[in-house]
Amino acid sequence: MNATSQQQGQGQQQHPNIEGRHDDDAALSEFLASLMDYTPTIPDELVEHYLAKSGFQCPDVRLIRLVAVATQKFIADVATDALQQCKARQSAVVKDKREKQQKDKRLILTMEDLSRALHEHGVNVKHQEYFADSPSAGLDPVSRDE
Repeated sequence: MNATSQQQGQGQQQHPNIEGRHDDDAALSEFLASLMDYTPTIPDELVEHYLAKSGFQCPDVRLIRLVAVATQKFIADVATDALQQCKARQSAVVKDKREKQQKDKRLILTMEDLSRALHEHGVNVKHQEYFADSPSAGLDPVSRDE
């Protein structure tokens, strides 16, 4: 094989890769353009505030909305995982036959469920346990005097 045929062979191998990259660029451009018509659940102003607070400033609304969509997806994933944690916890609580028959259909999301879901996504949440420093803590000020 001579040098010319090797260069042509290499050119043919690189050509599909360039077309694939062009397709990816076109898809990305189309997606970013579609963000201009999309109104995310999380307002642009809120995203801009937290991006600015972290030291990032960007005048491009498309990028702000991309961050909003990514944040919305993250929150939805965490909420779904927390719901699964809640369902698993409550299904393990069933103790006797009466509770099975009168099973309460309400789901009660706890901080523990949310903490476990966030931990699965790499966010560690530490919260203080509730404690009362005196027996009258949490009572109405009028009833404390009695």
